[in-house]
Amino acid sequence: MEEKRKLDLIEERLRAVEGFGDYPFVDMADLCLVSDVLIPPKFKVLDFEKYKGTTCPKNHLKMYYRKMGAHSRDEKLLMHFFQDSLARAAVVWYTNMEASRIRTWKDLITAFLR
Repeated sequence: MEEKRKLDLIEERLRAVEGFGDYPFVDMADLCLVSDVLIPPKFKVLDFEKYKGTTCPKNHLKMYYRKMGAHSRDEKLLMHFFQDSLARAAVVWYTNMEASRIRTWKDLITAFLR
């Protein structure tokens, strides 16, 4: 009986992880905050100090922008790689944003500072 209960528990957890097939997006492109971002062929993902929500967000933005200085004119690239500078709750915040509300780098900055 104990083994049956353990098996049922494992199956329940597996179903929770796999989901129920009821996804709010039609295709993988709907998962992206920034659509049609063009990453330069030789672009190397930079090492960012991760923002965890416990330091000054303005300072984090300044440091991120300075590190991305060579690409500062490419808003989509700035927006796309901003997620790589986040950790913990900040990543959850970023992944839960609606793409329809964030269209520019300024929109992203404003949302981040709120």
